[in-house]
Amino acid sequence: MKNVVTDLASQGGPPAFTEKLHVGRPNIGDREQLMARISDMLDRRWLSNNGPYVQEFEQKLADYLGVKHCIAMCNATIALEIVARAAGVTGEVIVPSFTFVATAHALQWQEITPIFADIDPNTHNLDPEQIEKFITPRTTAIIGVHVWGTPCVPDVLEQIAAKHNLKLMFDAAHAFGCSHNGQMLGGFGDAEVFSFHATKFMNSFEGGAVTTNDDALAARIRYMKNFGFAGYDQVDYVGTNGKMTEVAAAMGLTSLESLDHFIATNFENYKAYQAGLADIPGISMFSYDENEKRNYQYIVVEVDEAQAGISRNRLVELLHAENILARRYFYPGVHRMEPYASLFPHAGMLLPNTQKLSEQTMILPTGTAVNPTDIAQVCQVIRFIAANAAALSAA
Repeated sequence: MKNVVTDLASQGGPPAFTEKLHVGRPNIGDREQLMARISDMLDRRWLSNNGPYVQEFEQKLADYLGVKHCIAMCNATIALEIVARAAGVTGEVIVPSFTFVATAHALQWQEITPIFADIDPNTHNLDPEQIEKFITPRTTAIIGVHVWGTPCVPDVLEQIAAKHNLKLMFDAAHAFGCSHNGQMLGGFGDAEVFSFHATKFMNSFEGGAVTTNDDALAARIRYMKNFGFAGYDQVDYVGTNGKMTEVAAAMGLTSLESLDHFIATNFENYKAYQAGLADIPGISMFSYDENEKRNYQYIVVEVDEAQAGISRNRLVELLHAENILARRYFYPGVHRMEPYASLFPHAGMLLPNTQKLSEQTMILPTGTAVNPTDIAQVCQVIRFIAANAAALSAA
């Protein structure tokens, strides 16, 4: 694509980035400590199957989150699938469409039907008032998603689930290190599922975890993630391989040791973006509740085309031309992906807030791979695009 912003630089526009600035570049932590753990793992020759690093990682996560049980997994998608099966979920489950597609896929993979309910345009989370509209005799559960690490009003959803005798799980992929009314997320509902994928602010290369205070559910999850083995040669459940490896746990422990640094960096970046993008017509940043614990791992921007004079899609296109690899989130909405678009062709009529936000929202680069100079330059580029929206929209 023609680099329009750079072409306008001669008129006082910002310089282009010479290297690509990505969303979700991994945080690494203390490399020496990580390599020491890997060396120890190799010396021990215990690479998987509930090794000592996995056990240590699970215990430290449980302590940090204040929950009884934490079960480390190979990834969060498998974790969601196992939790749904272990909880006895069948039929229909109410979920948001404004989420990563894995939330729905984890159900559909098991022939459980995801039913999409609309979101609150202010929180970007499931709107509790919409949930009850979709409950039918086939509904067995609700999965709330803590989008951007903002709690999906778990106490309200617990009341709805109890009223209708439904299971309640939370996709907490965005929400490690976040709290609700002073309580760390992880202990709400029947279970919560975290992601430690490389793009998350705290990662284990690839991985996830289930947290729960339900002893029986935790036991079933542990069996099911290890092929259903209840003993050395005793299989009591239909299971799969959801185990976390030792090298992943080693990275998870190393990340956990740098947690405060990662969050502090994200917060500084968040405040820098807030200042740099302030008062641009049609450009607004999603705000976090600073009275609660937040990880600030996403810089979320909404683009109102009517006010900004430029669409979100065009803005992303122009940013990419400048090597600022902003991402559209969650585009186009799970209900417009397959197989859901074919199964529920008219779902969008019931999801106006979801459809609007999926056309307006993008996220910007942050994390330890981004420095204050980068952020200032990104904001300068966006401000320049906004000031020249009429010309750049048509270019």
